[in-house]
Amino acid sequence: MSKRLVALGDSFTEGVGDDDPARPNGVRGWADRVAEQLAARQPELRYANLAIRGRLLGQVLAEQLEPALALEPDLVTLYAGGNDLLRPRVSIDALADEYDKAVARLAETGATVVLFTGADGVEDPLFRKLRGRTAIYNEHIRVIAARHGALVVDMWAMRQLRDRRLWSDDRLHLNSLGHSEVAIAMLDVLGEPHDLSPVELGPRPVLDPRLQRAENLRWGREHALPWVKRRLRGESSGDTVRAKRPELLPV
Repeated sequence: MSKRLVALGDSFTEGVGDDDPARPNGVRGWADRVAEQLAARQPELRYANLAIRGRLLGQVLAEQLEPALALEPDLVTLYAGGNDLLRPRVSIDALADEYDKAVARLAETGATVVLFTGADGVEDPLFRKLRGRTAIYNEHIRVIAARHGALVVDMWAMRQLRDRRLWSDDRLHLNSLGHSEVAIAMLDVLGEPHDLSPVELGPRPVLDPRLQRAENLRWGREHALPWVKRRLRGESSGDTVRAKRPELLPV
């Protein structure tokens, strides 16, 4: 049984897309949901979430690894690199080398380490182009996990995540339904009981091509263009954001 859960990463782990104004940083997310389920059966559980949106893998490791180790977790999650894969140029092998070193340090503590593969964006015209990068990244994650005895939440294999109804309007982040699916997957990987239920959305609607083009244009104006502008200015969505749970606290 875990008593100290620490989550590291970027917007995925912070919970962006799963809006909840009553929570720190205004988001909930899969990690909060996992902590809630664990705490329901383990009242002594303490939970910290160090993840900050917009962070590249190097930033995640530089800013969060040492604080995470200082918290002496017995269960730790790590996902980073998704923002790197979105950049025009990226060395996935170099990312994997840094990832491997970080996982080694976490595993050496005796903590249970949980890693994540990237989701398959095959059904989105834009993110389909990133499938090759994501697949290579995922293979590195699987090798790293095997080397260090880490567990893997295989989001690539979660076909339900291909359904864009589980993603927020910006197409980059899971919505509440998607975050719940990831929470279920992690709890299942841990072998922990829970009362979360998979989403049942029914058949996907068939969109008129003209409406789809109009929606793509709107998405470009409202989400893609601001993202590009931030990149050109050297800004990040997380520049003014702090970790929502920097200390181990009751859930």
